[in-house]
Amino acid sequence: MYNEKRFKNNLLQWFDTEQRAMPWRETKNPYYIWLSEVMLQQTQVKTVIDYYLRFIARFPTIRDLSEAHEDEVLKLWEGLGYYSRARNFHTAIRDVHQNHNSEVPMDPKTFGALKGVGPYTQAAVMSIAFDQPLATVDGNVFRVWSRLNNDTRDTKLQTTRKAYEAELAPYVQQSAGDFNQAMMELGAMICTPKAPLCLFCPVQEHCEAFEQGTVADLPVKTTKVKKKVIKQHVYLVKNEFNEYLITKRKANLLNNMWQFPMYDIEDEHSLESDIGVNINFYKQSSYQLKHQFTHLTWDIKVFEAKHIVHKEDITLTADMEWLDLNQKDNYNFPVSMTKIYQFLRE
Repeated sequence: MYNEKRFKNNLLQWFDTEQRAMPWRETKNPYYIWLSEVMLQQTQVKTVIDYYLRFIARFPTIRDLSEAHEDEVLKLWEGLGYYSRARNFHTAIRDVHQNHNSEVPMDPKTFGALKGVGPYTQAAVMSIAFDQPLATVDGNVFRVWSRLNNDTRDTKLQTTRKAYEAELAPYVQQSAGDFNQAMMELGAMICTPKAPLCLFCPVQEHCEAFEQGTVADLPVKTTKVKKKVIKQHVYLVKNEFNEYLITKRKANLLNNMWQFPMYDIEDEHSLESDIGVNINFYKQSSYQLKHQFTHLTWDIKVFEAKHIVHKEDITLTADMEWLDLNQKDNYNFPVSMTKIYQFLRE
């Protein structure tokens, strides 16, 4: 890095004129800023905007969200994925309402102790909303900072994150929120993973990787572990009223969301044992899909019952219901189940 003051000035001047318009950049409401940061984790900006606007329209205040039922919160989140983010945020908001007079804590340690608030979220919200001198280090910042310094440290390591936070600390003693957002914006718009726009970079003169011709080699990160693939079978059971059997998930992944009955093919558990009725299904699947999670992949095959069942023949447990396809919006379905629903509607 060359002149630190000149670097920061170049970056902030560029951000001031070139930043993308985003609704959460038009407010200093820490609740809204916090919500946007949670939604933006693992999700593209263009996807988040509509979700964000709908969410704050329905829950304009911390109190509104704290009093909401989890099912309604998850319904508004439907399609964003990573539903633990929504649950943790909802829990944290209730904590803020009950223990902090519905005001997001300004103290970083207090805020950081809330459910689901990690180092990145803590730094982002505290710096943007309250100008606390904390440096945000996300994927964009890892990429920008490693290239600026021609740094070959493994960005997958926690020690590298800590080092980057320390190295960036001098830059966030003033205008912390603007600096953090500018770094992330630079990574998103200019210093991209592939084909970075170096010739248009406002801080090109400070970039050691550009000078050395090593931009394409950075950042350095360990190879990802291959995702585990779990083969799942989904069973479509329809009654005489054209309603389909659905069940509420008990597993930690997508907990309490609704699904058509689905079973890991290596699991001895079965639909028949759950409903106490034997149902014959076609041996050939009628629909197949794969759904990617961060750590695993579901390989799903969908099988339809050969005959309709009579509603009175199946005694539903508390976590089962019959779904009228026209009433889907009353239930929280994960993306994979929504795709199966769409298959049924075709």
